[in-house]
Amino acid sequence: MGIFSRTRDIIAANFTDLLDKAEDPAKMIRMIILEMEETLVEVRASAARTIADQKEMRRHIDKLGKLQDSWTEKAELALSKGREDLAKAALVEKQKAADMSEHLSNEIGVLDEALKSSEEDINKLQTKLREARTRQNSIVTRLESAQNRYKLRELYTGPRMQDAFSRFETMERRVDLAEGRADAAGLGAEPKSLEEEIAELKAADKVEAELAALKARMGGQG
Repeated sequence: MGIFSRTRDIIAANFTDLLDKAEDPAKMIRMIILEMEETLVEVRASAARTIADQKEMRRHIDKLGKLQDSWTEKAELALSKGREDLAKAALVEKQKAADMSEHLSNEIGVLDEALKSSEEDINKLQTKLREARTRQNSIVTRLESAQNRYKLRELYTGPRMQDAFSRFETMERRVDLAEGRADAAGLGAEPKSLEEEIAELKAADKVEAELAALKARMGGQG
């Protein structure tokens, strides 16, 4: 069972109401578009059959026109030969052809109205289809945005992120303890002598010089 009864229901449809009531708006809009496309194909096929019928009727009307001319000639011939009875019979046949031609002309007029109605329906269906496809793009974009926001929220507040922050806090605590032990070790220590401080400066200079040489060698290799 489709969403719509067909053309008129589609043209009168309020997409907002349909989507608001749907459990899955994305699925609903896909179904709407599919049914609209199928209906559009059917309306166009019906219009094509109507046009073909009109062409056939016009060909028949042309034949009936020639047939009327033929019966007129036969009536004239019969009169020229003094056969009024045959002339009347020929005119009766001519009138039958004329009546049929008039009937077909009326039918063509009816089909013209049907074609106009079909053309209007096709235009309205195409407009509705464009609207539905625009809604579909909007729904897909909004759905992707919502999913991305949900993923980010899960990333920020989820257990993995909480576990990572917990590990950072543990590491920071260990660093604090190490720094505390180092600071505690220096409490109450005797001040360094002048010679010790100068020796430390010399040792630091050697380390800096060796580091600079190492950097130079590595730079040369690059």
